[in-house]
Amino acid sequence: MDATLRALGEILLKAAPTFVLVLLLYLYLTRVFFRPLEEVLRKRYEANEGARKLAEDSLAKAEAKTQEYEASMRKARGQVYHELGELRRQLQTERTAAVEEARQRAETQIAAAKADLEREVTTLKQSLAGESEVLANKIAESVLRRSAA
Repeated sequence: MDATLRALGEILLKAAPTFVLVLLLYLYLTRVFFRPLEEVLRKRYEANEGARKLAEDSLAKAEAKTQEYEASMRKARGQVYHELGELRRQLQTERTAAVEEARQRAETQIAAAKADLEREVTTLKQSLAGESEVLANKIAESVLRRSAA
């Protein structure tokens, strides 16, 4: 057992410089290579995260603007529909007034035409009455002449 421990001690003693070199290599690589690499990777991650957060913020702002735009479009459409409704009502009122005015003018013209017809009928009746007396007298004279003859 003593020989085994002695052999093990020699192996450890021969491995000590290798261990020291590996430890120095580890410390050197850590300071010279891994720390700057970790720093670069950390900065890259932060830049990517920053860009992602900026993109998310921009997307959120764009979504808010889109919703605002859509709301203003709905409001504008509502106003247009309301104005069109008002215009239709106004045109309907004007049309109704124009129809009523035309109906009144037509009634006035009809009344005037009726009055003219009544006057003409009255005039024609008087004229016919006068002519019928003249004709009656002529017929009576003609009948009397035949009877006398």
